[in-house]
Amino acid sequence: MNNEQTDKDIFGQAMAAYFHDKDETDIVVHSPDFDDDVIPVPYLFRDFKEMPSLEKVALKQCKGRVLDAGCGAGSHALYLQNTQKLEVKAIDTSKGAIEICKERGIENAQQMDFFELKDEKFDTILLLMNGSGIVGKLNKLDNFFNQLRNLLNPNGQVLIDSSDLSYLLDLEEDGGVWIDPNEPYYGELRFSISYKKQQSEAFDWLYIDFNSLALAALKNEFQCELVKEGEHYDYLARLTVKTH
Repeated sequence: MNNEQTDKDIFGQAMAAYFHDKDETDIVVHSPDFDDDVIPVPYLFRDFKEMPSLEKVALKQCKGRVLDAGCGAGSHALYLQNTQKLEVKAIDTSKGAIEICKERGIENAQQMDFFELKDEKFDTILLLMNGSGIVGKLNKLDNFFNQLRNLLNPNGQVLIDSSDLSYLLDLEEDGGVWIDPNEPYYGELRFSISYKKQQSEAFDWLYIDFNSLALAALKNEFQCELVKEGEHYDYLARLTVKTH
């Protein structure tokens, strides 16, 4: 959730403190549905060998001009720019994150909301670290796919990861999962983050199971391919515009 805009720019503050002063104070994640969790700030600066396998696969499959949306401290963009020698535009809503990206050597980094980007085209759109989170809620998926269509070159691709949180739900006796159709989708969560004495406003964050993503893609005339499954209910998918 490193691209969630907050007035206090908590991610930006934490990244700057680590980058300049090696301050490893954690970012704390709060949710009404779970116990507090932490994001270790050094992890945001990981290099390729420290990345999970889903991220490595995604980065290896990038091609052409790449948009790294929600780039955080720029670890993915740096690898693509310096190792893969690709043209990369890195965007994040955090002003501090973009400043760190520039200091780390990313040539094209801009503070921007993904949904406000226009008049540019990309061959690969990269949405990692639960990239579906920026959608917020299931009912905003159509808007998300419209934006993807606006930004993709012909034969372009979207590489996006997410997780199926159904493993957190109650199992039926037959091993199935009971989902109440009258309740909100189980992957729609609400978070806030804090760092030292500052806390963000609450924001929506979407985890989406692969089948739901594939159905939304079909509705919006995209193809959805399962590229790789992770070790803990997570997966990497490729989205491409259907050709008629």
